[in-house]
Order: sequence, then structure tokens, then C-alpha cells
Amino acid sequence: MSKSVYDFTATSIMGLPKSLRDYEGKVLLIVNTASKCGFTPQYAGLQELYESYRDRGFTVLGFPCNQFAAQEPGSADDIRQFCQVNYGVTFPMFDKVDVNGRETHPLYKYLKKQAPGALGIKAIKWNFTKFLVDQAGNVVERFEPNVEPADIAPAIEALLNAD
Repeated sequence: MSKSVYDFTATSIMGLPKSLRDYEGKVLLIVNTASKCGFTPQYAGLQELYESYRDRGFTVLGFPCNQFAAQEPGSADDIRQFCQVNYGVTFPMFDKVDVNGRETHPLYKYLKKQAPGALGIKAIKWNFTKFLVDQAGNVVERFEPNVEPADIAPAIEALLNAD
């Protein structure tokens, strides 16, 4: 049984296996993303958070997902290029995953179990659902898609200062 997010591996957007253990000791914001969503402009805010806090031990991990109105139809190359050209994304991005249903990525099964949404509902409602993880790999809080990245800054700051 998994005890922290560090127990998982995912495929990077470059197609290589990546252990989340590589992020051990960092505060993480794990987000399911999409390139053709009303919330897509949040990429800019996520990048701002990353740039503001990365030197203090924070990173954003982006997991593209095509499960919501097929809003992430592109290939890994398409997604990577879109993110870099339109939003200057430099935080780690991963290959497309399912966040709901039978093919849910194991990391997302874990995240949803640790931090269910409103009324205890585990399903991810839409793109840009965000999970904040502390330095020990514990899921601290879940933020719904309508929560802007800038509004999460105080929670990130609190975790970084708790060290």
C-alpha cells in the first residue's frame, strides 16, 4: 500500500519513466491539465507559482488529461509545444493520464483517496483540479478547478515555512 506520493512512477512528457521519489522533500502542486479548456490560462499562474517558489523547494507537476470534453486531444509533443509557446511552462509535465474511471493512473487513485472533494466525492470534476502535497509526500489539500493558482500561494508559503 502506498504511503506517499513518492511511491509512484509516471511517464514524463518526453516518454521516460519518472519516479516521484525524485521530488522527495519538496512541496508539490499536482494538477490535471488540458490545452483547450476554459481554465487553460491557469498555466500562466501555475508557472508563476513555480518561478516564485522553486528555489525554496516547490514544484508543480502537470498531468495532461483528455477525459473532460476531449480538451486535451494532442500528442505529448503537441502538449509540450503548446505549453512552452503559449505559457512558457518550464515545470515538469507528464504524459496524458486518466484521472477517473477504470484506467485511472495509480497516483490519481491515491490523491483522490487522500483528499476527496466536496461531500466526500472522490471523482475529479474537471481539468485543473489541484492537489497540494507537503515535503513528506502527504496530500494536504485539494483545490477545485475554479481556484486560481495565485490563491494557493498562502498554503504553499505555509508549508515552505513549516520546515
